[in-house]
Amino acid sequence: MTESEFLAGYDPAAFERPALAVDLVLLGLRAGRLTALLAERRQHPYAGRWALPGGFVGIAETLDAAAERVLREKAGIARARLEQLYTFGALDRDPRMRIVSVAYLALLPEPAFAAALDSGKGLAAATLAVPWAGEAGGPVSALSERGEPRALAFDHADILALAVLRLRGKLDYSDVAFALLPEHFTLRQLQDVHAAILGTPLNKPAFRRRMLDRGWLEPTGAREAGTAFRPAELYRFRPSR
Repeated sequence: MTESEFLAGYDPAAFERPALAVDLVLLGLRAGRLTALLAERRQHPYAGRWALPGGFVGIAETLDAAAERVLREKAGIARARLEQLYTFGALDRDPRMRIVSVAYLALLPEPAFAAALDSGKGLAAATLAVPWAGEAGGPVSALSERGEPRALAFDHADILALAVLRLRGKLDYSDVAFALLPEHFTLRQLQDVHAAILGTPLNKPAFRRRMLDRGWLEPTGAREAGTAFRPAELYRFRPSR
């Protein structure tokens, strides 16, 4: 039998197939805290609980294309740097059927995060409460603006926890922190981003010395505007060559 003959007689329904979905972890900073965009579910299962923006992958759609479509349709964001985070496939993660979800992570600077909140897509900001230090891992809670826990649907608490773990693990050797900043930023803003991701205050002189020594920062020659104090110098990220 040739391969063409085999494929002509192949039955795609011979094996059970799980459904495939994508979920987006869209993170930004608000009031110096790491914050996620969530939507309240209007339908069962988990009606009334909060979930990450997500959707099913079409049969003729790549994973990346599905994630970009969900980004546009569910968050009103035309473009963002999406990175595959992890594949979640626990047998009981969805009570409807066997659904495997590929989670994506995107870091949004303040204007993009605010635009998503104002997009009319029904998204709300949820501050992440991370009770563990460093890269210990563990549960993460999502809090409303009044500090009340938002009950999460499916395994989305686990997805958020892994996103925080990924950020902390990449913070020292990658450019993840700069994705949350404007193109030109102060050292204070950069330190605030690191402190928010790590969940702990940082020593100002030691942090600034470390950042400057890495060669990632390029002075712009400009200073911040609209401050009552001595304006701080503005920097830009300089990718390693």
